[in-house]
Amino acid sequence: MITGIKGTRIRSRRAIAITVASGALLATGAFTAAPAQAVTTPSIVAKGGYVMNNGTGSSLFTKAADTKRSTGSTTKIMTAKVVLAQPNLNLDSKVTIQKAYSDYIVSKGASSAHLIVGDKVTVRQLLYGLMLPSGCDAAYALADKFGSGSTRAARVKSFIGKMNTSAKNLGLKNTHFDSFDGIGSGSNYSTPRDLTKIASSAMKSSTFRTVVKTKSYTAKTITKTGSTRTMGAWTNTNTLLSSYSGTIGVKTGSGPEAKYCLVFAATRNGKTVIGTVLASSDVPHRTADATKLLNYGFARLG
Repeated sequence: MITGIKGTRIRSRRAIAITVASGALLATGAFTAAPAQAVTTPSIVAKGGYVMNNGTGSSLFTKAADTKRSTGSTTKIMTAKVVLAQPNLNLDSKVTIQKAYSDYIVSKGASSAHLIVGDKVTVRQLLYGLMLPSGCDAAYALADKFGSGSTRAARVKSFIGKMNTSAKNLGLKNTHFDSFDGIGSGSNYSTPRDLTKIASSAMKSSTFRTVVKTKSYTAKTITKTGSTRTMGAWTNTNTLLSSYSGTIGVKTGSGPEAKYCLVFAATRNGKTVIGTVLASSDVPHRTADATKLLNYGFARLG
């Protein structure tokens, strides 16, 4: 009988000890899942990178996020944003393609939507030509259309002024545009953080969202003789649309100074991650960098 009582007391003391030990382990987090912050921060080739939660604006990744760099054709995100912000915008209004636009493409060796001189192209079609094949001719046409002034040079200058005003209105202090397409004169720059904020703002436009998630688009334009011309399909240069599930945009960029850039966004489980890589080494690394950052962003969001 005495032995039974002692055994009961010993078992009770052991139970208490186990309970206390378990509580200590739980208190230190030994039995809890690893926190989101434990996700391994990726290494990217790009010299600059930034990722944020598009819903809250909170930062998820930074690498030289506020260092000014040439942006190449990612500049065209702001070009489109300025166009779409015009009051009483009619996306179906027509723009006649001028020889100056094609001459510009030839002189700069620039990317082109292959617009035909004399054709009448709608503003909507120009936006597709701007964002999918990254047409600098489309960018020129839009700047000429939506700038103010009596000469083409004045209108282009006015349009670029609108781009800079838009950047200031977003509170961006490390961004400046001196061109409508990214082919600047040394004063066209932004940062990964700023470009991401520009893209996030642009994505508030349903038209912008529709354009930048489109993989391929065929435009039917009106020739100078009044007949209909079917343009060859414009293919989106953003290959993430095909390689990364949930991708919804937004724009590639490249150039001798800019190297290889990409502003990207994807949505999964109702959460959107948006970001930028600047000055990656080549197209494959640019894509790989963006993929790493998207995966990291979603892992951080849980």
